[in-house]
Amino acid sequence: MESFRGVEFVPDDIAALIVDPSAYADERIHDAYRWLRANNPLGYVDAPRYDRFRVVTRHADVLSISRNNDLFHSGDLATVFTNSASDSRTREITGGSPHLRRSLIQMDGADHRKYRILTQAWFMPANVKRLEAQIRALAKQRIASLFEHDGHADFVKDLALGYPLHVIMQILGVPPEDEARMLRLTQEIFGTLDPDTQRVADAMGAAQVAEMTNQIVGEFETYFNAIIEDRRRHPREDVASVIANAQIDGKPIAISESTGYFVLIATAGHDTTSSSIATAMWALAENPEAFRRVRDDPSLISGLIDETLRWGTPVKTFMRSAVEDCTVNGQPVFAGDWLMLCYASANRDELVFANPGAFIIDRKPNQHLALGNGAHSCLGQHLARLEMRILFEELLPCLESIELTGVGKRSHSYFVTGPKSLPLRFSVRSAPH
Repeated sequence: MESFRGVEFVPDDIAALIVDPSAYADERIHDAYRWLRANNPLGYVDAPRYDRFRVVTRHADVLSISRNNDLFHSGDLATVFTNSASDSRTREITGGSPHLRRSLIQMDGADHRKYRILTQAWFMPANVKRLEAQIRALAKQRIASLFEHDGHADFVKDLALGYPLHVIMQILGVPPEDEARMLRLTQEIFGTLDPDTQRVADAMGAAQVAEMTNQIVGEFETYFNAIIEDRRRHPREDVASVIANAQIDGKPIAISESTGYFVLIATAGHDTTSSSIATAMWALAENPEAFRRVRDDPSLISGLIDETLRWGTPVKTFMRSAVEDCTVNGQPVFAGDWLMLCYASANRDELVFANPGAFIIDRKPNQHLALGNGAHSCLGQHLARLEMRILFEELLPCLESIELTGVGKRSHSYFVTGPKSLPLRFSVRSAPH
């Protein structure tokens, strides 16, 4: 097998799956990951139309790189995996930067710490707990609406999408009548490679992906500029006011960085949560015994949430780049290497998880990496857990049974992906209290 700098290349058939968004939708990617973990856990991928990169598939390696943010940067190269033409067009648009916009996920070192601390306290458990009554009331409302569907529903469209969307939009000051617009823009920005959500035909040139993404982000920015101006004039007790009036080193942050913050929270703040909610219901529909156990024993909900995050892993990959020559668990890594952290692979590593392909609601321990680790761990993870716990506490006891009535579908993406359609039949044993 060919090698580069003494490190073997990934075989062409495996490499083709890694760069194929549809492989993440039909889960062929797990076959590739299984081979890589066993045979080439940090190999080079040399695929047509993509710059050479390393694919990091073992739990220990993903964890090691995630925890060493001084040695592995997020901002030097593209943070979200992209092809060469799209990267080139992005740099033309931005005057050299690999990022169309700069937000927390593209920051490193002291810069990242300064910007993260602006909202970190707001998203800590003690603070988000204040939202519990409000979120529980919304969960009950959404469940009651679901039950109006006469026992049949597309769980994604009829509950999973709208529930966390409404929570995060309230936090950002977006009125209910604009939520559909925010949902559309989120699906477009995460679904640039999915035939159901991309703005243009899938035959578009690679560079057009950068153009399209730039337009979508521009729409977000235009919208949130108005909210920033409002919160600067009329601050409230919400995270929107925190961002709008934030200062770094005694100076207001630039409007572009304020809007970047808004866009990050507006998209990541609901899409991954809705994906995880739908993933849990999909798994429970396929595992009736697990459904009955967690329905009848609410103490299992915490385990259900963690196993859903591990098994589903809504954020499949993020990219890092090595600052200097080093080793990762004894394997050589070279300065400039572009590294794909494969969280979905790490979360099914046989060296960490027994029977990793099985959905086990009381799995212990469950050291999944679905929420990241180190400095870039998920900012909104406590809010997401709260939303999921409340929904399952309210929904599951109301159900007598659930089953799939058709083929569920996942979105096509090697970045953020999850169920986009989940046809269910359910029987109700009681109305939400």
